[in-house]
Amino acid sequence: MRSPADMGEQEIRKFLLYLMEEKNSTASNYKAYVVSLRFLYKHILKRPEVVRDIPYPKTPKTLPVVLSRTEVIRILSALDNFKHRAILVTTYSAGLRISETLKLKKSDIDSDRMRIRVDQGKGKKDRYSILSLLNLTLLREYYKKKQPKGEWLFPGPKHEEHLRYAAARMIFVNAKKKAGIRKKATVHSLRHSFATHLLENGTDIRYVQTLLGHASIRTTVRYLHVSNKYIEKLESPWDALHRADIEGELYDPPKDKK
Repeated sequence: MRSPADMGEQEIRKFLLYLMEEKNSTASNYKAYVVSLRFLYKHILKRPEVVRDIPYPKTPKTLPVVLSRTEVIRILSALDNFKHRAILVTTYSAGLRISETLKLKKSDIDSDRMRIRVDQGKGKKDRYSILSLLNLTLLREYYKKKQPKGEWLFPGPKHEEHLRYAAARMIFVNAKKKAGIRKKATVHSLRHSFATHLLENGTDIRYVQTLLGHASIRTTVRYLHVSNKYIEKLESPWDALHRADIEGELYDPPKDKK
């Protein structure tokens, strides 16, 4: 019950230690606290010396969870609801964030140029992504059957609002469960899979970067690490040694000594 203005570096370090050891905060949550505290003491309280030696935490580098083509088909085929299928198919086929899919307006579907306009995506940037012919056919069938009211392509229970993220997340979770897929995939994995599958098809990484709306190509490059295009062609040196072993000694199982 003390004002931050009356505290200093010692209290900040104790609080951050509490977050790590007792609250088991995630790396992103912990980093958010550090950023907020640095902003508070630098710009609000005008005491930059308090946070000068408080370092930014290192964010763990993780690879995205990618679904195989077969797994994507199984998940999307498990959707019986026409609207739900249209949402997830659009997310995968255009490589959108689920929030971008849910905020699509009817006017964002450009069937003449076969493009989907993403209005004010992450980083407050507009961009275009591809509109699959099969996706367009599905969206037309969805529109004909459901006749969504208002401006949103995927309205929520209240037509003046779009469907919420929590609802879309549960749509994916239920479809994944029904499809029998145990990977720790989320609805965002559809976007990861879109990028990885494009690279495996031989698409130039710069085009993938543009479609995803990445400011830096370094963000897009991480999908090369999960692509099977080159990895599946590699041969383990152990297999190469066995192939070259004339005597076949490497293949024979070792005999236990008594």
